Amino acid sequence: MIGFLRRPRQERTGFLLYGVAVAAAREPLLYTTLAAPDTLDGRFDLVGLHAFLLMRRLAGAAPPGPALAQAVFDAMFHDMDHTLRELGVGDLSVSKKVRQMWEAFHGRAAAYEAALAEDADPAALAAALARNVWRGAAAPQAAALARLARAQAAHLAAQPIEAFATGSAAFLPAAAALA
Repeated sequence: MIGFLRRPRQERTGFLLYGVAVAAAREPLLYTTLAAPDTLDGRFDLVGLHAFLLMRRLAGAAPPGPALAQAVFDAMFHDMDHTLRELGVGDLSVSKKVRQMWEAFHGRAAAYEAALAEDADPAALAAALARNVWRGAAAPQAAALARLARAQAAHLAAQPIEAFATGSAAFLPAAAALA
């Protein structure tokens, strides 16, 4: 706890915001009703989706939004490094695995960003989610996850940047986002 308090304010805020994204990505409904894989990869993909939505909102805002987006990104990959070490991944392999996760996240973020563009095919987000979350397997739930992602993006867009700057963000409960 003391180490957390000694971090610069923006870094602490990034960790708080990232924690909100992780909590949203851990909602049981995502793994039960939507049948997202409850595996290390599946959880990475849902954390990545929620973190992306949060970073997208922040990056598109006035300052300190972009700096907060970077702080969330940094917190995410600090957490990935820490998690891999807790899972017993050797020190020599951690940086290689984190880099692979970093590259995977960037690829997914680019696909989700393109799919959320105003002129994008409405089915593009579901296709990107099926490809990433379900690894290209038949995923009839991908359309529902795409609806959830769009609802979350709209909900985040309605929140003032001042709230994010204090580390306060809110995702909709998954059931409400799917309603």
